[in-house]
Amino acid sequence: MAPSLHENLQSPLSKMSLYPVSSEKVALQPPKPPKPQPPISSASLISPSNLTLLPKGLPSSNSSNKPPPRVPPIPLLKTSPSPSEGTSFRQPRLPPLRSLPHTKGPLFEHQPFTVSWNIPDLVCNRYKISLDTSPFKGVATPAKVPGQFLSLFYRDRLGLYPHVDLTSRKLFYGGIPQRGNLKASMKKARADINYYIPSKTSRGLAVIDWEEWRPLWDRNWGTKRIYQTLSVAHVMQTNRSLTVQQATEKAKQQFELAARSLMSRMLAMGSAMRPNYLWGFYLFPNCYNYGWLEPDYTGQCSKEVKRQNDKLLWLWESSTALYPSVYLQASLSDNPRAALMVRNRVKEALRVSALPRQRGTVPVFVYMRPVFVDQNRRFLSQGDLVSTIGESAAVGASGAVLWGASADYDDRASCESLSSYLSSTLNPYITNVTAAAQLCSDFLCQGNGRCVRKNYNSNHYLHLNPENFRVMHIQNRYFVLGRPTFADLKTLSRRFTCQCYKGLSCTPRTYSELAKALILSLKQGLQQKAHTLNKAVLDDPQQASIAKDNVKKNLKV
Repeated sequence: MAPSLHENLQSPLSKMSLYPVSSEKVALQPPKPPKPQPPISSASLISPSNLTLLPKGLPSSNSSNKPPPRVPPIPLLKTSPSPSEGTSFRQPRLPPLRSLPHTKGPLFEHQPFTVSWNIPDLVCNRYKISLDTSPFKGVATPAKVPGQFLSLFYRDRLGLYPHVDLTSRKLFYGGIPQRGNLKASMKKARADINYYIPSKTSRGLAVIDWEEWRPLWDRNWGTKRIYQTLSVAHVMQTNRSLTVQQATEKAKQQFELAARSLMSRMLAMGSAMRPNYLWGFYLFPNCYNYGWLEPDYTGQCSKEVKRQNDKLLWLWESSTALYPSVYLQASLSDNPRAALMVRNRVKEALRVSALPRQRGTVPVFVYMRPVFVDQNRRFLSQGDLVSTIGESAAVGASGAVLWGASADYDDRASCESLSSYLSSTLNPYITNVTAAAQLCSDFLCQGNGRCVRKNYNSNHYLHLNPENFRVMHIQNRYFVLGRPTFADLKTLSRRFTCQCYKGLSCTPRTYSELAKALILSLKQGLQQKAHTLNKAVLDDPQQASIAKDNVKKNLKV
């Protein structure tokens, strides 16, 4: 009998240094910026419509003066004791950081990190098992359904993709890219895009999933070597005087040229037809950092892999988003090496996103699965979520996509387990990370950029401080109750820096500026009505004064 699918395994969280931050209304500009900056929206730290941030300790009010319903809070991640925070205003001395390139702004305003849902729900709907996807920004199914936020183009959904069926050995559309009909393929692709993304104004993610062959010749190993064999045979048929070595070299040139033409033109057409969608290929870039069972595993991408990725500059220039994958095998369950694997794959994606040297790097959305690839009835533990979702957010990804196969949820038991897993583990963690990333952006980066680890190889994460915050689930929505302390913001400043959005300035705030922003946010939170559960929160001048005094006690000006 399989173990409970939503049971959390023991994780090493208590030994990890987790970043304590919060979410609440904040001022997005320091009172006196050192240099003029573009105007910033006065929007608060309210994240997407599915997440509301509540000021901690304030009474609610309505016409009947009834308190909100009592709902037990969802426990946040336990953190290890943090080092004592000094009270000085002086910034700690850190080694100089290499400036980060500007990046494209978030797909959704004021949401630097989002998680999207791309899991089939047909069987679960048939059994009338509800799946709470409220914390996800963008919900879609891999099924052939047009007009979705995430359009997933498998090999049979976009153009005429040349490939070989390895089981039947049948060749489709020429089998290899140099034998494909590019003109006919582009014509069909135009019709496919019009069908699957009918709206010209909607926005979302467009992911092309072509996995039969890889555009670099040398990467077609194993079962994919058949594309090399067919390519050499194609050359020999046209010129029998060539030696095998000569034919192989010519086949390599023809293959890579045809692959480049097909892939780049598909991206160009998609971007031209639906410019509000972010177009890219699933699994690109890859790091190939396997071998986590080796004793000296570091997770780093090899120099050869980086060199090969540099040769794909044409692909990074054509893509408007990158979609690397960090699916976990069961051997990485609650294993710190999972974080090494993930952070280096995301780091490589961030590196190649800067290769085109455009004004802003393209966003990176990391593909994940809530189950293990080799044990699809076993869900990731909270520690595994930290190593995947948490790691991606901390090193600077724009978001994550949770994908599911139809075989993962194909009966009542698997659907019930998924439903339970969502409410017990996955949804609270997603709420935690997205709120923390938003807070860090608004406080440290003035809302003009996203937070990125200063030391990419550290274990600092964008997590809410459990001493100051609670995640609440009320009436099918998730809420974050709490507010940051000055110590939280100092920790944030020490561990993270800012990557600015294209065209904006986001110099990290100093301790002094953070203190002023915190006091101002507390005042605004008390002077303005924060709406939650359709009930207003009353002002409390006395509590505002106390909060201000508490902040000043932590400062020695």
